[in-house]
Amino acid sequence: TQSTGLISSRFMSAVKKRIFGKTGWEVSEISFGAWGIGGDCWGEVNDADSLVALNRAIDLGVNFIDTANVYGSGRSERVIGQLLKQRKEKIYIASKAGRAPNPHGPQNYTYENLSKSVDESLERLGVKQLDLFQLHCPPPSVLKEGTVFDSLRKIQSSGRIQHFGVSVETVEEALISIEQPDVVSIQIIFNPFRLKPAEQFFQKAKEKNVATIIRVPLASGLLSGRIGPGTQFPTNDHRNFNVNGQAFDKGETFSGVPLDAAFAAVDELKKLVESPASLAQFSLRWILDHDISTIIPGCKNVKQVDDNVQASSLPPLSTDAHNKVKAIYDQHIKKHVHELW
Repeated sequence: TQSTGLISSRFMSAVKKRIFGKTGWEVSEISFGAWGIGGDCWGEVNDADSLVALNRAIDLGVNFIDTANVYGSGRSERVIGQLLKQRKEKIYIASKAGRAPNPHGPQNYTYENLSKSVDESLERLGVKQLDLFQLHCPPPSVLKEGTVFDSLRKIQSSGRIQHFGVSVETVEEALISIEQPDVVSIQIIFNPFRLKPAEQFFQKAKEKNVATIIRVPLASGLLSGRIGPGTQFPTNDHRNFNVNGQAFDKGETFSGVPLDAAFAAVDELKKLVESPASLAQFSLRWILDHDISTIIPGCKNVKQVDDNVQASSLPPLSTDAHNKVKAIYDQHIKKHVHELW
């Protein structure tokens, strides 16, 4: 049955694990995306509530948390640092650096800037080494030029990071990044509104044993089925201020899909969902049916954690369901996103 958000964790199945590429780590296939708990792009949050949600996730077997230095200007990392003081389990922490709002560009990806960012993240998290340090959506020119990877190797040799990866906007950037032999992971947007990674990237990542971290799995809430034409978002919510890419790549908001097309597709997708699963759980299960390592849906409260983790217990979707998702994408979504990312 669907979670009420109040079910004791001992009555819920622990999230399943997958191998995280060449690291050999066993990580939760549904993990914790910590952008929302930064409090600067998803409306107001309360740190105490965030900590309860994080603890709930760990209780359910989640052992991988993705954050970044810019999430709430370090607030997300500080809250996670509080969590790490409370828990004895091994929790893999993945952070990111390089993305900066004013201005975002190649100058943010120098050794000096990245090294300083690592030191600051370590301090906020209260740890001596980051398990995974990711370039945060670097411009393609930085990836093609390549010296940034020498910088990452230098930081790695100092012992401050165990592994490094890249968080990308496009499949092209992902393909460039996995040519670097020391890159262990790629973080990319993938959901029923973004099919291109499955067509052009996942198999190549598997061949190189590179882990895949899936972000924006619910298309900023569109695939929760709870957003409609009349939904209003707070002024400090990117679904208000970044719909057209005013602050950062518009693909990060609603996966770059125009809302009228998205609502039409959501109506069709809802018909494929079998009770008691929700559309969000169906969407997460659809992602899990692909060759990926972990999904990092955003969570701000216990109910969201419970609902997300329960998708790990759902059986794989039928071939017919997968074919219908692709048909819906082809009809409503593909022309808006496929060539852009």
